[in-house]
Amino acid sequence: MVQIKEFRIVMPMSLEEYQVAQMYMVAKMQQQNSNGDEGVDVLENRPFEHDVFGRGQYTFKVYRFQSKAPAWLKTFAPADALVMHEEAWNSYPRCKTVIKCPYFTKFSLTIETVHKADNGRSDNVHNLSEEQLAARQVEVLDIASTARDYWSYAIASNNVDFSKFKSKRTGRGPLSEGWQDRCNPVMTAYKLVTIDAPYWGFGYRLEQALLAGECALFLESHRNCFGWIDEWFGMTMQQIREIEQQSGSSLNERLGKPTSMTTKEGFESRCFL
Repeated sequence: MVQIKEFRIVMPMSLEEYQVAQMYMVAKMQQQNSNGDEGVDVLENRPFEHDVFGRGQYTFKVYRFQSKAPAWLKTFAPADALVMHEEAWNSYPRCKTVIKCPYFTKFSLTIETVHKADNGRSDNVHNLSEEQLAARQVEVLDIASTARDYWSYAIASNNVDFSKFKSKRTGRGPLSEGWQDRCNPVMTAYKLVTIDAPYWGFGYRLEQALLAGECALFLESHRNCFGWIDEWFGMTMQQIREIEQQSGSSLNERLGKPTSMTTKEGFESRCFL
């Protein structure tokens, strides 16, 4: 059964700041979570252009995090079945990500993200139909929350207490109860996750596990965006692109994989969605 769930993550920063924060966070988390056996292979990272989405950055990555999979899934799925392929089209403030698993060929997971300068109260930023709205579940994630579950322990490493944290460079924080309604600047990442695993006997369980995993990943990554604010604040997009390029190259060197990195000079000949 296809499941549709919208996660809303409110952030104490502007849209412009979040774009830098997100790119810095992705590069740093990939470095932290990769080793010789598991991690992220960045196979492509290049500009694209599309009639509807405009210009943006396309990435193709392979994720190998078999050790983080639930025990019940490991009992019947081989190690290579837990490898995920991710294609992403980032045309900020909109982004689309498609995740597939070569072993489970019918499985599909799509994440459509809209970033908006509000505090998470917009009802239909994805322009869903009445039928889709009826099927959609909404969950608001609080980066200051201390709640934990299996996936947060498997994925999370950020132990910052945001009820006490204060940025030295911006003065933002601490994040006390109800901070989303008081902070300025503020923005929200609206992440619409559509997942379908049409497999009898375990499909629904797989969908639920992956939704929980995405939720924990969204929470951890956005906690890092704010927790690392004193590291990225003030950086330019050019500086972030250089870090991103260096990160992708060094990751694949560590994993022993080739990489395809296309610079802006190759834009016109390699742009498509």
